Amino acid sequence: MGWRGILGFEYGIVLAPLGPDISGPELVAAVANAGGLGILRAPDWEAPDYLRELIRKTRTLTDKPFGVGVVLAFPHEENVKAILNEKVAVLQVYWGECSKQLVQESHCAGVKVVPQVGSLEETRKALEAGVDAIIVQGREAGGHVIGQEGLISLLPRVVDLIGDRDIPVIAAGGIVDARGYVAALALGAQGVCLGTRFVATLESCAHPTYKRKLVELDKTEYTNIFGRARWPNAPQRALRTPFFNDWKDFPAHENELNQPVIGRSTVHGIEKEIRRLSGAVPNVTATGDIESMAMYAGEGVGVIDEILPAGEVVKRLVDGAQLLIQTQFSGL
Repeated sequence: MGWRGILGFEYGIVLAPLGPDISGPELVAAVANAGGLGILRAPDWEAPDYLRELIRKTRTLTDKPFGVGVVLAFPHEENVKAILNEKVAVLQVYWGECSKQLVQESHCAGVKVVPQVGSLEETRKALEAGVDAIIVQGREAGGHVIGQEGLISLLPRVVDLIGDRDIPVIAAGGIVDARGYVAALALGAQGVCLGTRFVATLESCAHPTYKRKLVELDKTEYTNIFGRARWPNAPQRALRTPFFNDWKDFPAHENELNQPVIGRSTVHGIEKEIRRLSGAVPNVTATGDIESMAMYAGEGVGVIDEILPAGEVVKRLVDGAQLLIQTQFSGL
């Protein structure tokens, strides 16, 4: 069963690499210490020295293995070199080609490669590249969503395509509790990848207002109003905050570049202006009009009713999944 572990980790629970720096060393270490796979988020620009420091800081907080996520749509070659030199357990990649060369170089460094996919075609390419596991993202997921299919229809097809290959499938998209975990297992996954649930944790680097909104609000929307200039053709799922409801019909020919600055933030050590509709989610350093910033969330957000320690999230997922299977399904 998935809770017995994937890729050498104790449990089949993965912390998504939450951008831009929400899944920092404290959150990653907390998930790792609880038996899951924590994944740092690399900067969306070349910053190998900074990334190396981030990895080493995480190692001061946990002696367990962890990973680093890289968005291939942005400059990343030097960052990947730093990741491989540091020999982290997992390189997680997204939104770009996971090439055979990248996989070979990673394997030579002893690093496993896990791409996130949103379609069968992406899955085929990942299999050809020789990856170690695959995260299947459904359209229910929060943040940037690469595919168009719901998890319940896409996941079984990916599982069937992989067949008897020894490549674990990890489900992502709208999963926040043990019920979602067991449902993913029933569809053939060996683990689950959670983003929104881990944003709403004590160790998350999200701004307190962002965390509070994840508890207060229960509706999301698939949209493309955020970050059109910085990351074109990258739709996202966001909370339906009052700000979002006012701006959801933002004209398609416009973008954030002609919008006013509404705040500032330090992202991966760099001071940045935040323009309205830029897509920058508020981290703990953000100042300004926080409630007018992007707040990404998956469709499962309505099940989140409290901010928890990350280790407690992992424990509830594991204990809850075991109990559900033993009490609800063992006699079937």
